[in-house]
Amino acid sequence: MGLENPSVVDAVGTETVSGSVVLSILDSWDWTDERDHLLVLQSKLNAYFGFVESGQMYEAYPAAQGKSLRIDIISRYPLPTAAVQFLTDAKVMAEGLAVSLRWNAFPAGAAA
Repeated sequence: MGLENPSVVDAVGTETVSGSVVLSILDSWDWTDERDHLLVLQSKLNAYFGFVESGQMYEAYPAAQGKSLRIDIISRYPLPTAAVQFLTDAKVMAEGLAVSLRWNAFPAGAAA
């Protein structure tokens, strides 16, 4: 899945320690074409926002009712400045939906 299919939620689960429901975006693309990468990432993130906002989240994952929600973007490559700025702006939008947003980059070959 990942960015290859921007309309699909990659993974949903409940974090054991916090009890938060985490929706994960798996980003394995490099940043050679930064503009295209950002556009696809934006599309994927908008799909996640729509999934939550429409209530589909709770239909597909009833255990999420009453729990805090978080979207994690797990990137294989370090994010360029433009991506960090985009995600910082997106974080504000996510908060409007009562969703937290965070991102991490794991270099190729590193264990997640």
